[in-house]
Amino acid sequence: MPDNQSTSATRRKFLGGAAVASIAAVSAPNVVKAQGPINMRWQSTWPSKDIFHEYALDFGKRVNDMTGGDLRIEVLPAGAVVPAFQLLDAVSKGVLDGGHGVLVYHYGKQQALALWGSGPAYGMDANMLLSWHKYGGGKQLLEEIFTGIGANVVSFPYGPMPTQPLGWYKKPITKVDDFKGLKFRTVGISIDVFTGMGAAVNALPGGEIVAAMDRGLLDAAEFNNASSDRILGFADVSKVFMLQSYHQNAEQFEISFNKDKFNGLPAKIRAQIESAVEAASQDMSWKAVDRYSKDYIELQTKDGVKVYKTPDSVLKAQLEIFDEVAKKKAAENPLFKKIMESQLEFAKRATQWEQDTVVDRKMAVAHYFGPNAKKPI
Repeated sequence: MPDNQSTSATRRKFLGGAAVASIAAVSAPNVVKAQGPINMRWQSTWPSKDIFHEYALDFGKRVNDMTGGDLRIEVLPAGAVVPAFQLLDAVSKGVLDGGHGVLVYHYGKQQALALWGSGPAYGMDANMLLSWHKYGGGKQLLEEIFTGIGANVVSFPYGPMPTQPLGWYKKPITKVDDFKGLKFRTVGISIDVFTGMGAAVNALPGGEIVAAMDRGLLDAAEFNNASSDRILGFADVSKVFMLQSYHQNAEQFEISFNKDKFNGLPAKIRAQIESAVEAASQDMSWKAVDRYSKDYIELQTKDGVKVYKTPDSVLKAQLEIFDEVAKKKAAENPLFKKIMESQLEFAKRATQWEQDTVVDRKMAVAHYFGPNAKKPI
């Protein structure tokens, strides 16, 4: 007959093993991936050859990598499932799980969306506007807009764009009157601004602009940047490229998810997506500096394009007309007014801080690369 000490030891060993087995049995379902990865089908609002579609692909890959393949996003080009301007409806209804575009493309749903990028942004650049969105109340206002229009989406503005060009013309723009009767392409509240300058405006997606200019349906058009414009073929239909404008001084991209699909994701993946948005935003900015500057040079050296600065008289007219348009819309639309007031309050201190703090780099550029520059090494 075994002694009591041996019996107790045997019992402890047995119970300990049973406990470990029980814990393993309870824990196993939490670590075993029984269902495999979550797959999402996305669409961008850009042609597959545009650098903007490349940004959409970059984001999809970043999420796929950050989640270790637990979420797999497939990104399709514009028109693969729905036309570019129908992306919001498709994502909201779950026809698509998500998308990549710009908020101004939803202008027809709620004109206040134009304030995320169309117009002068009260002196802010796109990065400052994103700061307002994240820290100045813009996020909550955007959610209010989507709730009001019944859009079942989660929206992430990201990717601050540089100031967009005035666009492509048959001859240089020298004065405001040059817009009178001009068949011109733009989108969002810029439609109202250029209409106020005398143009006959037609809103078209990016992939349709060059063909319309080639067929004479448009006399002139704006799109976005040297890389996109070069890839899309603007230099084939125009050799006059006007730079600097207030019509879209501070635009950014938008990443959107169907709200039910997004909220149904595990908390860890939702957090990874939010981190991916911010990482992709910064990477897009870096890539833009590299690629846009190269294509800007090649437009001139290889494609025979002449670049011109938009006259100050035109820029001043843009500001004045935008103010008239915005004042009218604010009187008609309380939410438009609410967003304007929020942006103005944020911009007043942010632009003062920037103007007082950031040195004007023109002196340094002239010092190193101007006509009288001396090689520093």
